[in-house]
Amino acid sequence: QVQLVESGGGLVQPGGSLRLSCTGADSTFRFYAIGWFRQAPGKDREGLACISSSDGRTYYSNSMKGRLIISRDNSKNTVYLQMNGLQSEDPAMYSCATGPVVTCSNVVGGIFHEMQSWGKGTLVTISS
Repeated sequence: QVQLVESGGGLVQPGGSLRLSCTGADSTFRFYAIGWFRQAPGKDREGLACISSSDGRTYYSNSMKGRLIISRDNSKNTVYLQMNGLQSEDPAMYSCATGPVVTCSNVVGGIFHEMQSWGKGTLVTISS
C-alpha cells in the first residue's frame, strides 16, 4: 500500500487560502487516483475532491464548490488541494487517501469503501 503524508494546513483568516499537499512515499504514487477528504469534530467525513491517475481528470463534490482546485505533480509524487475563500464552516482535519481501485465519482459522492490507504491528516483552522 502506498503511504501518504499530508502537509500545508494551518491557521488562516476568513477569506484566506491554503494549499494542501499529499505526498506519496515512492514513484508508484503516479498509478493511484487520490481523494481529498475532511472531517470536523462531531461530523461525518466528507469527500471533497478526487483526481484520476491516468488522465488527471478532476472531480469535486458540492462541498466547498467553486473554492477548490485539485492537481497533481507526479514528478514530485504529490497531489495538491488549493482551497480559496476559507470560511468559518471549513475548519477540519483534511486527509488524502487512495486504494488499488478508486472510482473518483464515488469519492465525491460520499462512498469511501475503496480507500484503503489514508494519511494522518493536516489540520485547518480559521481565525475568529
